[in-house]
Amino acid sequence: MVETQDQRQHLAQSKSIGRCTVSCIFVFLTQLVLSLVPRFFSASSFLTQLALSALLLLLFLGFGGWCRRRLLQVRASAPAFVFFNILFIWGFYVSVIRQAVPLLNDAVFSGEVVFLVIGLYSILTSDPGIVTNGSASSDQPLNSSVSQVDNHDEELELPCHESTEGSGLGTRVRYCRSCKAYIKGLDHHCPAFGNCIGQNNHLLFLILLFGFISTEASYLVCASLFAAKSGILDRPSMEPTLSENLAVSTILFMILQLVWQVVFVIWHIYCVCVNIRTDEWIKWKKYPEFQLLVQPQPGQSFANFRFRNPYDKGILQNVEEFLALRA
Repeated sequence: MVETQDQRQHLAQSKSIGRCTVSCIFVFLTQLVLSLVPRFFSASSFLTQLALSALLLLLFLGFGGWCRRRLLQVRASAPAFVFFNILFIWGFYVSVIRQAVPLLNDAVFSGEVVFLVIGLYSILTSDPGIVTNGSASSDQPLNSSVSQVDNHDEELELPCHESTEGSGLGTRVRYCRSCKAYIKGLDHHCPAFGNCIGQNNHLLFLILLFGFISTEASYLVCASLFAAKSGILDRPSMEPTLSENLAVSTILFMILQLVWQVVFVIWHIYCVCVNIRTDEWIKWKKYPEFQLLVQPQPGQSFANFRFRNPYDKGILQNVEEFLALRA
């Protein structure tokens, strides 16, 4: 039995190392593919290069992911992909960009990179709020509620008055199919961080998002200083070197990252303000407390369900009617 357990651990470690290796290779290929944009389109405007980079990034990640899964039949690690992207950007910064950056900017960016690495490890190993059989979801044990769940896609069914009254997240226990666990205050399962985002690590998640935005903005400042000093953006007719191509492509990459991450942060700030989780917003049709029955008007033959947020006392939100019942 001991040997079997050791073999399982060794196999799990081998798989983890293999996935990390695949992610590392994928990061280098992604950055090299993006460097083709300033290499062949250096005479184009910056906005044109930005649009081409976004298109190329989507095509490469989609096609590369399909080839990896279907043809090579290998798996990668999303957290490792994030980590090696951070490592690549920092390594390129140290070897190329740093020479043109003032000491203060260098210290700020290096400190932010260290913060990201520590934050990524912290959220990867954090407990999002896993609820086990017999532990308390609010003030009472969970074991009486777990037996009520017939389908893991649905929420953990708590007594009606607990699900609809109060704004605390302790009673809002949802099931995560990826983690195969019940999570208090589940927002979503984050593949990039390799963990669920729940009640216990939601604040860390938001802090880490702001950390990524701050780090990417700092890199843009540093890379812009390097571009201004080297003049790589002012001589499009000359054939740029690989380091110059990577300097421009990493700027484009960081801008693309900033665009979607800023939108992502705004969404999560909105969710915090109205006291709702991403999982609840997307799957509200599975949670009865989010459904408001609208009686049919004269001349209508059916009633409608509309969305409402029972955890926000000041807001009643209506969205597109998606479900119709026969009267």
